[in-house]
Amino acid sequence: MEIRQLQYFVAVAQTRHFGRAAERLHMAQSPLSQAIRQLEAQLGATLFDRTTRRVELTPAGEALLLDAERILGSIEAAQTRVRLVGAGRTGLLRVGATGLAAYRQLPQLARIATRELPGLQLRFEPDLLTPAQEQALEEDRIDLAVLRPPLRRAGLASRLVARERLVVAVPQSHRLAGDEPVRLAELRDEDFVVYGVPDSVVDGAVTQACLSAGFLPRRVHAAAQTSILLTLVAAGLGVAVLPEAALALRVQGVQLIPVADEVSIDLAIAWRREDPSPALARLLRALEANGFTTPDVDLPSADLDVPLGGTR
Repeated sequence: MEIRQLQYFVAVAQTRHFGRAAERLHMAQSPLSQAIRQLEAQLGATLFDRTTRRVELTPAGEALLLDAERILGSIEAAQTRVRLVGAGRTGLLRVGATGLAAYRQLPQLARIATRELPGLQLRFEPDLLTPAQEQALEEDRIDLAVLRPPLRRAGLASRLVARERLVVAVPQSHRLAGDEPVRLAELRDEDFVVYGVPDSVVDGAVTQACLSAGFLPRRVHAAAQTSILLTLVAAGLGVAVLPEAALALRVQGVQLIPVADEVSIDLAIAWRREDPSPALARLLRALEANGFTTPDVDLPSADLDVPLGGTR
């Protein structure tokens, strides 16, 4: 049984008239009648009671009509889905993100995707450090990453999302608590709470900034997540220097103060350079058109020959 035969049969069944069905199908009546007779011969059942005045479905025809409409509906829906996926208007994209990006950038990304690509489904994998996101991209476990450059793996492309200033988190009773920006040199004698994970770009950038201010930070406590890190600060166990995205968090007993030094940490999106996904291409265009990313900005690439490289 061919799809074409089902289409012919449904047209006759719905119009109850071979002539009108032929007009709907843009064909002559004679080949339509012949096609229906061939279908009946294949099935071994009469599908229509035909008289000179009317065409009515037999019980066998009624049974076939239910299945034929369902089958043709499924085929049409499949064709529509394929066209939409091929055009990048629907499908699933898996998005990874650093912990802090989940509070500020992911909601903005989701709003843009919902408005510009309403058929697109996003699945978020938040709270992933940059090395883990790069590996997930390489292993095709995520399609898009929100991370901190520089990228350390070849085959990835990236665009800048934001250059974030630094803030220092101190207990509310701390001597530096207040409205005035803090210079990193003022933290020379403080205990530091850090992320303390291998290849943390934030920790590396903070250490380098402190060295430029004339001291090596005294790393006393470590936490893998920003919320836990701030909890340790609230307990009076030290101070922490973080990207300004931490301002989206509110932890009782902690005050976040701007850092006066001219230091920033980049945030970027990254993806597999050779990813053929039309949906990813459309989302990247939508993000750029809506100001989420900044085109043509060189990002550090960890000594790899990867243009526009983008690690936490």
